[in-house]
Amino acid sequence: MSLDYVKFSGGFEKFMPKEYRDMVEHGPFGKKITVSQMGSFKEILEEHPMCAGCAMTLFIRLAIIAFPNPEDTITVGTAGCGRLAISQAAIPFVYGNYGDQNGVASGLSRGLRLRFGDKPKDVVVMAGDGGTADIGFQQVLHSWFRKERFTTIMLDNEVYGNTGGQESGMTNRGAVLKMAPLGKKFEKMDMLQMAKVAGCAYVASVVPNNPRRVESVIKKAVLIAREVGSTYIQAYTSCNIEYAIPTDKVMEDAKAVENDRYQFTEYVSDEAKQYLTERYGYKEYLPKPAAPAAAIPNKA
Repeated sequence: MSLDYVKFSGGFEKFMPKEYRDMVEHGPFGKKITVSQMGSFKEILEEHPMCAGCAMTLFIRLAIIAFPNPEDTITVGTAGCGRLAISQAAIPFVYGNYGDQNGVASGLSRGLRLRFGDKPKDVVVMAGDGGTADIGFQQVLHSWFRKERFTTIMLDNEVYGNTGGQESGMTNRGAVLKMAPLGKKFEKMDMLQMAKVAGCAYVASVVPNNPRRVESVIKKAVLIAREVGSTYIQAYTSCNIEYAIPTDKVMEDAKAVENDRYQFTEYVSDEAKQYLTERYGYKEYLPKPAAPAAAIPNKA
């Protein structure tokens, strides 16, 4: 949980694999890296066993690049497609039992604060819609109500993609899947609204075809969670296998879904706005200057 853990011990550099040397010498640790620099540095996540064209993997890759301090970040996940990629990243990953990732993250976040005091140690949960909105719903909601200081990211592919295509609470009404042949009978859960009701200080929805926007919401969410409270990001990360989206059409699908029902939304509490402004210089949250008073005509 520091730059020290990626450095070489004295005399061992020449014995380390090239991939590890590249990570130490050309990785993002201790540097300010942006998504616009992709391809010019050694990424924390480069190889994974996910399906070709997987939008979830692209989002995870962007999210990890956007972490403010990756050398001081631990990710937490659970069963599902996402953990196949997240666990391959060159930062610590904790695998929780199915659905308890927010409980694990709560204890981990508190423990890190006790151990390291004021030095930021970020905890980021990344789990699918099944793990977040269905089986993990209780622990997710309670972590929000308790204002636990970590970020929860839902990788919303709107299906149980890792186990054959069952409908989830986030599947759209009427969707026909391999294991939901009659179509889903009820509406998609409004987790964004529930996050606001539960008191999350930052809530946003995004799609992966706008890398700069993904970077922006990830950074804000992680920074706010350090001091203010729980933050939540809901990302549309389509399952091109279960929804039969051609590999070369995945980003077109993301754009179409964004235009139709997954528009970018962002909620920032007043406390979070003040925190971002004072601590990190986010000028967009500075109070707007009052409009000049209209001149009163002289009737003399």
